[in-house]
Amino acid sequence: MKPNRPFPERARARRRALQAIYQWQIGGGPMHRIITQFNEEQDMAIADGAYFSELLLGVETHLTEIDAAITPFADRRIDEIDVIERATLRLATFELMHRLDVPYRVVLNEAIDLAKDFGSEGGHTYVNGVLDKLARRIRSAELQGR
Repeated sequence: MKPNRPFPERARARRRALQAIYQWQIGGGPMHRIITQFNEEQDMAIADGAYFSELLLGVETHLTEIDAAITPFADRRIDEIDVIERATLRLATFELMHRLDVPYRVVLNEAIDLAKDFGSEGGHTYVNGVLDKLARRIRSAELQGR
């Protein structure tokens, strides 16, 4: 973890959320069950638990919308994207679309860090490329105000 990182509890919530989305993509089942499992088995005291749950339930609820937003910027079908990169893209896309209080740069930086930490070698560059294009569409007003 980077020193002096803002909102470390949220960064930890995103880390846990990525792991939970990965598990959900592999095993399926209702997200609330995965949330319960993580709360029982992981050290969630170091993370923003409410944000963790919001991210997971948001990805589950808006999955069709999220995947439709990613598709024009991906060079392959969603189900062909590496499972970690797919989880990262879904998580970040939810934040870009539904958490306008979180600056797009924070969303992109966090997603790239997650892809570097958990994804395949070079996977973070793919995530960055897709999210950069997606952010230009979803957060165009914010980007113009840089």
